[in-house]
Amino acid sequence: MNKSDLVNTIAEKSDLSKIEVESIVDEFLRLIEKGVLKGEEVKISNFGVFYKKARLARKGTNPSDGSPIVIPANNTLGFRPSKVLKEKMN
Repeated sequence: MNKSDLVNTIAEKSDLSKIEVESIVDEFLRLIEKGVLKGEEVKISNFGVFYKKARLARKGTNPSDGSPIVIPANNTLGFRPSKVLKEKMN
């Protein structure tokens, strides 16, 4: 499912237009992004937690010539599913 499918499904199940739903989805995603970028955990009950995750520098290999390289440290997005979501998946 992509964003467009999500917007269409919500619009069909509600009395809102696709434009209104897309605006709400965009704001929802912006709020998650804003919280994570500030270093906060964004907790959504019965779904999970989005968080900023630090990755340490590590050794790698250049695929074009096989020489060793150092991949620099960076930040990435982490997600921890809730217990309820984990149970539904199994």
